[in-house]
Amino acid sequence: MRRAAAAGLAVLTAAAPAAAEPIRLTDALGRAVTLEAPPKRIVTIFSSNTELVAALGLSERIVGIDAFTRYPPEAAGKPVVGGRLGFSVDAVVAQAPDLVLVTPARQAAHQLLAAMERLGVPVLVLTSRSLAEVLDNIRLVGKASGETERGRALADALAARLATVAARIEGRPCPRVLLITGRLGNGLLLAARPATYTMDALRRAGACPALPGRAGLAQVSPEAVLAADPDVLLLAGREDELRDLAARPGFREMRAVREGRAHTVLRAEFLIPGPRTVDGIERLANLLHPPTGAAP
Repeated sequence: MRRAAAAGLAVLTAAAPAAAEPIRLTDALGRAVTLEAPPKRIVTIFSSNTELVAALGLSERIVGIDAFTRYPPEAAGKPVVGGRLGFSVDAVVAQAPDLVLVTPARQAAHQLLAAMERLGVPVLVLTSRSLAEVLDNIRLVGKASGETERGRALADALAARLATVAARIEGRPCPRVLLITGRLGNGLLLAARPATYTMDALRRAGACPALPGRAGLAQVSPEAVLAADPDVLLLAGREDELRDLAARPGFREMRAVREGRAHTVLRAEFLIPGPRTVDGIERLANLLHPPTGAAP
């Protein structure tokens, strides 16, 4: 009888599903993050993190965003948990998240990390200082969400596209490019600088910086831009904004403007670290280095 009971218990044990293993991760700050199960309710702080989750096909899991998120449309209407003035712990908690994705900018990590840890809400901190980090983030969030293969496949596909661009432009002359990313009220301009995600994207499109040695200095004077005399002038923005800039004193005479080598790029592709940047790199590479047989 005891043998029969033991046999029955063995059958029941074998039939019971094995408990899922916790998901163990290490984030950009070197923190160990453990998820007991794949998250179903994710708050994404910053557009880049929202786009990353959406690119994995997981928009339905996003339950909170920041005020600057505009893409994709299905995520842009989610509840807002903060913006320019900061981020609300109460607003985040109200969404009952089982994971918060945050980037250490605009004090977001400082305002949320300790509070979420006290409340037992897992937080994964991501940084995006290069395309390589973005691809790693895709793999990491894929693993965090229980979609490891999906994350790996997406990252590998994007890496393959970047490799195709690199192979096509290899050996081509490298034009000196200056990308203006914004204008300030005091007359200064914001320009892409070395050691940043945006500059990495420009280099992968086959551009060389026209303002070398300015790491850490986003603000530059119009005089510095004119003195740099770039081969190509880029503006992250709209065509009307470029026309306005090109009509300013000094810029009208800039070589790149006079010779028709002033162009716009999409802000979303070069200022938001994410999969769409690969689209921008492909387009810019075709502009700077037209494929063989294409009109320059």
